Amino acid sequence: MGNRLSKIYTRTGDDGSTGLGDGSRVSKDSARVASYGTVDELNSCIGMVIAELAATASDDASNQPHARPIQDTLTEIQHELFDLGGELCIPGSEMIADADITRLEQRLDALNADLPPLKDFILPGGGRAAARCHLARTVARRAEREVVTLARHDAVRPEAIRYLNRLSDLLFVIARVLARGSGHGETIWKHERRKRD
Repeated sequence: MGNRLSKIYTRTGDDGSTGLGDGSRVSKDSARVASYGTVDELNSCIGMVIAELAATASDDASNQPHARPIQDTLTEIQHELFDLGGELCIPGSEMIADADITRLEQRLDALNADLPPLKDFILPGGGRAAARCHLARTVARRAEREVVTLARHDAVRPEAIRYLNRLSDLLFVIARVLARGSGHGETIWKHERRKRD
């Protein structure tokens, strides 16, 4: 484990630079900082989903039988996102493994098995927890794009990109499960509402 934070502000970043995990300094608007910063933002968004599920758990647990397992899954993902952030912050490190990606795929398949096939696009929403999960999904996609940008000019392991890709898919499925379980349901995008003359 690295240095413990005994002092929150250091003033070392006042010049617009920040320290990476290997001790080197880069600009705060570098592609590497953007990528792990967005992974941190994603982690916070997932924390909001967990908080929402915890807040509503006592209301009527029978309406959300998947809530506890989903909370546990999301908490494990938060730990993995810290690992991913560390991998992106320390050039050359390896923290995300194929097993992490396989675990996401297994959970995705298990949750998706009980959902009806999706034939149309759905609008983000479906209750507070589902809406927050949709927001997390979009941040996961942005994190993926930023890691791809980083990989254009710096070494990035393919596992990092694959993890974020699978995670965004899993968050989409979790949002569907939460929307249906909450009683709000899913709102289908009505593309035919714009009929042309």
